[in-house]
Amino acid sequence: MNELYKLVKYHAGLYYDKDSPEISDAEYDSLVRELKQLENDYPQYAQNDSPTQTVGGEASSLFAKVEHITPMLSLDNVFTPEELVNFFDRINAEGFVCEMKIDGLAVSLIYEDGVFIRGATRGNGRVGEDVTENLMLVDSVPKRLINAPKGRVEVRGEVLMTNERFNAVNDMRESKGEKLFANPRNAAAGTLRQSAKNNHVIAERGLDIFLYYLVDAERFGITTQEGALMWLESHGLPVQSAYKFCETLGGVKDFIYHWQNERYTLNYHTDGVVVKLNDLTQWHEIGATSHAPRWAVAYKYPPEEAKTQLINIEISIGRTGVLTPVAILEPVRLAGTQVSRATLHNADEIARKDIRLGDVVRVRKAAEIIPEIVGVDDSSRIKGLKRIMTPFTMPGKCPACDSEIVRIADEAAYRCPNRASCPAQLSESLKYFASRDGMNIKGIGRKLAEKLTASGKIHILSDIYTLTAEDWMTLDKISTKSANNLLAELESSKSRPFVNLITALGIPDTGKNTAGLIISHFGNIDALMNATEEELSRIDGVGEVIARSVHEFFRNDNNRKMIESFRAMGFNMGGEIVRVSNELEGKIFVFTGTLSSMTRDEAGGVVKSLGGRVSSSVSKKTDYVVAGESPGSKLTKAESLGIMILTEQEFLRMTEGLLH
Repeated sequence: MNELYKLVKYHAGLYYDKDSPEISDAEYDSLVRELKQLENDYPQYAQNDSPTQTVGGEASSLFAKVEHITPMLSLDNVFTPEELVNFFDRINAEGFVCEMKIDGLAVSLIYEDGVFIRGATRGNGRVGEDVTENLMLVDSVPKRLINAPKGRVEVRGEVLMTNERFNAVNDMRESKGEKLFANPRNAAAGTLRQSAKNNHVIAERGLDIFLYYLVDAERFGITTQEGALMWLESHGLPVQSAYKFCETLGGVKDFIYHWQNERYTLNYHTDGVVVKLNDLTQWHEIGATSHAPRWAVAYKYPPEEAKTQLINIEISIGRTGVLTPVAILEPVRLAGTQVSRATLHNADEIARKDIRLGDVVRVRKAAEIIPEIVGVDDSSRIKGLKRIMTPFTMPGKCPACDSEIVRIADEAAYRCPNRASCPAQLSESLKYFASRDGMNIKGIGRKLAEKLTASGKIHILSDIYTLTAEDWMTLDKISTKSANNLLAELESSKSRPFVNLITALGIPDTGKNTAGLIISHFGNIDALMNATEEELSRIDGVGEVIARSVHEFFRNDNNRKMIESFRAMGFNMGGEIVRVSNELEGKIFVFTGTLSSMTRDEAGGVVKSLGGRVSSSVSKKTDYVVAGESPGSKLTKAESLGIMILTEQEFLRMTEGLLH
């Protein structure tokens, strides 16, 4: 559950706050559903700030904050007819309005005596961003209402980018070599959130808006959602035409079924249907949770699919050496974009779906992000052709370095074990090696890592420490000062904590937390390299799969040679933290705020090396909260629960003498 909390919050932040998702809506929904199920099954472990109980993201510091008098809630999702029936059973009422679920950015518009005076994003549901000036640049936002009533009127809806504008904007960005928007929703959100000096792009990109909610509708004599939509239209506020009143569940199902394919005739992206109880007077009785009303639900359609021919299967090699088969497709239009490649995940999936070269396959692109092959269109296969179509097999040797490919027991993945010098892995490995959790080398990012690998100047990770200032200047055309700064960064990284080096190596299945657990038991590189698989598996929190990965990594000759290169260069090889006391055995620590003498990860490593545990959240089981500068809400919660609070100096005094 803790892992899901962090994962969902991370992806929610990318989606709501940065408008730059890494996963599809369907994958995000799956994570949330899994978390909700766990919270239902184990309510004693549910956290108050769980992402299942919160709305949207946080207001950006680029804009003034606006407090919503009436909270802007989200919607609960259902994905099957059975779940829709359950919603109807809970409501136990008739008469619903079905509206297409617009994939845009939720906003609130406020009019005073008919004049538009303020617009805000939803934010976290309670506090949003003041985007009034930017909304003024959206042509379809009425600046004055028709036949407006006196006083305050608040309406809510979605700012969107039509499919036509989305494709035009992405074509323009591609011609400039800029990163493409993932989907219309993120394009609309990113456009509306422009700073004052850049808000001219709002008019250039051409945003639109649809309204669907009249706040305090009963004040205007409106008692139904259908009536509210008609009221909005009558006062000049744009409302989508794709809505309908449905008396019964059967009518709702008919609407959903009708628009499952017809939605592609609309000039804007929609991924489902919002079903709302029509009688507004019952909304108050039925109520809402902290994040969603109980009188409405969003029925999400399954991701869009299309058919095309599989031309070839190529192998992509990732940072950890995993070989991923990638389908090369006859280009097909899918969810507004041209798709010519799709992930095949792994060899087992290919075999399970019986995918062969030349097949016509069904391709899905959930929320316009990650294309994948759902299966084969069996009806397109000529009778008897399957017998002469060769099943796909993974290569026996790495296409990049010719190393023998291995398949670890209990894993679906095939791997190239040559972590040290496989060129296909080197670029990805270098980016990870230089990352914050790794050696934290400022200046080495994606582009520079790719240039390094392509240049042939490095063959193993340790080679970057042998490059001269002239090498860096030639490679990336940077100044002498920048090259010398990079050399200083590289030299400084050699003294990073031992846990950073083990993390930076990119051992499969081993992140920074796991690396901390492992080195707390072995202390230095020699003990770790000579540890048996059984010894590794006995470490609490490690397990057999990780133990096997670590053991096999250090059995590889190339990897061991790379470690010796680091040793010869004077890297921190451990031995600086050795457990000499069990005083913190079983104690749970939570860190909040900024520490001045070390990072929170490093402080957590100290706790773990002394037998303690580190948690990301405060609960009744927490023993100590260590508060640095600018502590967050964890400190407030700790005070309310009467938990012992330590300053950074008190924490250092507590652990002093326990380590040497």
